[in-house]
Amino acid sequence: MARQTMHTRRAGRGSTGGASWISYSDMMANLLLIFVLILTYSLYEYFTMLETKTAELDAQKVILISQQAELDDKETELNTLQISLDAKQDELDEANAILIIREEELAELQAQLADKENALIIATTKLNEQQDALALQAQQLDELVGVRTNIIQDLSTGLSAANLKATVDPNNGAIVLDSAVFFETGKSEIKEEGKELLNQFIPVYLEILLSDEYKDYLGEIIIEGHTDSTGSYDTNLKLSQERALQVALYVLNMPQLSSEQKAVLQQILTATGRSYADLVYDENGVEDAEASRRVEFKFSLRDSEMITQMQEILEQNDLN
Repeated sequence: MARQTMHTRRAGRGSTGGASWISYSDMMANLLLIFVLILTYSLYEYFTMLETKTAELDAQKVILISQQAELDDKETELNTLQISLDAKQDELDEANAILIIREEELAELQAQLADKENALIIATTKLNEQQDALALQAQQLDELVGVRTNIIQDLSTGLSAANLKATVDPNNGAIVLDSAVFFETGKSEIKEEGKELLNQFIPVYLEILLSDEYKDYLGEIIIEGHTDSTGSYDTNLKLSQERALQVALYVLNMPQLSSEQKAVLQQILTATGRSYADLVYDENGVEDAEASRRVEFKFSLRDSEMITQMQEILEQNDLN
């Protein structure tokens, strides 16, 4: 009875302990279920969020790819613009180089222009000086032309007053004396008739040319001998020179002349022969042998070359 009672007690204890263990197990199972549910929910939320983030990441990746494409396009455009810019820079550099060359050319042209302007100033100054000199020479020319005209008029008047038959050229004042009066044919010795003519002619001639009015203008007195065309040029040249020389020597030794007149003649008197280089022709163009055989007295004024040049200049100006 006692054993049964104890067994019954033990049996009672065992039943209570088993129920407790079952309750504990159920509780743990419930907790595990709750944990599993929580874990499942968390996983669900995680994968849902992962899908969302993946979708967002994919969308951003698409956007990024699009932006990268745009960036690539921009880079391509930038490269194109850079190439264009480089080309423009090359053009600009070339233009600058051309500009530098043009500036150098302009500077050279300006220097040349300055030189031309200086040359023009110099030329203008020289031209003004030449014009002044020309005006002065023109005045001198007018004066000399007037002097020559006056001498010619005075010679014509003086020879006419002395009853001397000698023709005065109205253009140059040359006086022609018949060679037959002075010389025999082919001879150079002066005949008495010729000496008488010189004794009458020379005082009148020199009185006018060596007067105070004209002597300062007188440059030269020339005695020229001329022949006709009979014979050779050489023979006639020698004959004409000898005749001109004989006349000049006779004039220089004339007793009627003063020492002052002789001194002047020694400075300005010359004699030359022309042979038949300057023949005289009649109105039919035939040689006038008698007129060709002659002795001429000519005079020139000082600066006669200037007169010739001035006449040429004035003639050119008249033509222009």
